[in-house]
Amino acid sequence: MQYNAVAGNPFAVLTAIVAPAILTNAVSVLALATSNRLARVVDRTRVVAAELAGLGPENPDYQKWAVQLEPLQVRAQMLLKALRLFYAALGLFVASALVSVGGSIAVYYDQKFSFEAAAALAVLTGASAVVGLAAGCMLMVRETQMAVQSLAEEAKNRPRNHHAAQALTS
Repeated sequence: MQYNAVAGNPFAVLTAIVAPAILTNAVSVLALATSNRLARVVDRTRVVAAELAGLGPENPDYQKWAVQLEPLQVRAQMLLKALRLFYAALGLFVASALVSVGGSIAVYYDQKFSFEAAAALAVLTGASAVVGLAAGCMLMVRETQMAVQSLAEEAKNRPRNHHAAQALTS
């Protein structure tokens, strides 16, 4: 897009400002969801630690609980990395929108060099934000796979424990 085309088209400026704003909102929702998931992993870790504290290492159930700690720690680290990436993307999208406003002001005052610098910086910050967003989303998918795998393992162990408990009470 040429400099003159931007100066004569208010929708180009609006698009440059609105796109990062919409992406900022989307990243904010992802950051909130990631924070909630991290809180759940922390809660689950506390439950497992409390169970282990009540059992001795000689207890047959001790190992079943202990084996859950490492995957929980891995998941917590993944969620923390994703959260960092989402916050970085959030800041970069905000910066991109702000730089776009500066570029539109440069167009208004017919400052071609300032406009070109702002356009380059807006593209750089926006692209960096998209990379951070994509990387955070990939971490979230991997963490979700780990969570589902943990649930499947717990489900496999529960019926055995349930049947064993029923056999003892029968």
